[in-house]
Amino acid sequence: MITPSSLSLGSKIALMAPARKVTLDDIIFAIEFIKDKGYVPVYDERLFLSDNQFAGSDEERAATMQYYLDSPDIEAIMCVRGGYGTVRIIDRLDFIRFIQRPKWLIGYSDVTVLHNKLQSIGVESLHATMPINFPDNTTESLDSLFDILKGESLSYEIESCERNICGEAEGEVVGGNISVLYSLLGSDIFPDTEDKILFLEDLDEYLYHIDRMMMALQRAGTLNGIRGLIVGGLTKMHDNVIPFGMTAEEIILEKVRDKNIPVCFGFPAGHIDDNRTLIFGRKAKLSCNAISASLCFQGAQR
Repeated sequence: MITPSSLSLGSKIALMAPARKVTLDDIIFAIEFIKDKGYVPVYDERLFLSDNQFAGSDEERAATMQYYLDSPDIEAIMCVRGGYGTVRIIDRLDFIRFIQRPKWLIGYSDVTVLHNKLQSIGVESLHATMPINFPDNTTESLDSLFDILKGESLSYEIESCERNICGEAEGEVVGGNISVLYSLLGSDIFPDTEDKILFLEDLDEYLYHIDRMMMALQRAGTLNGIRGLIVGGLTKMHDNVIPFGMTAEEIILEKVRDKNIPVCFGFPAGHIDDNRTLIFGRKAKLSCNAISASLCFQGAQR
């Protein structure tokens, strides 16, 4: 995997909306925050285009993303929000120039599409908070993002959850939002999960939807070769009047309980305020015991 270059003071960070539309008021806090960190947020009127729920038409969003992918003076691309729509533009994008000079791509949720495209071409990316969330994010969440942009090391230690499965594993971290991964099944950018540490998170789903998606991942064989599993936020889950009978955590655990791998629940990443950065495509060590769980990323690969 190729590691994009670290940023320095004055580096330009492009702000891009690949899915749902956004207003200036939504991200003004983040714009000032980025400036305070010593970077230059780059955006123009294209960021605020509107086409029903989208930030412009598919053609417009793809053209804007292509411009930033190819721009030699842009050091990172920060997706300002998720929603739905990135999958509608992914096949319009050309990564030929990008692969010659990779840059950090940042975001989560619907940005899972872009993460997995980058992993398919051998470039690391940052599963991290986005500008629309900056006002509510914890200090630890924001620090983790800007620390890795500066080239600092990244490791975490959290309290163990009772559902965790103890053990240790090493492998590249891949994954993202469960529903987006489900939508990529069978495509050329579904992640290669063999010998990887898989990360999963989701928001606003019915429990039976989670089960359906996890059953699909299981039946497709994508869980068979993983070395470890990290489960982040499973936020605002819903049930029907007649209960499904399992929590989202129990649904996921059922699918991997027999695989003899470490499983870490409650990791601070996903649709939560404490949304800490993960380096997708980077090798890491996952350790789980009865007291704590840790995730330590290796040094950058150039």
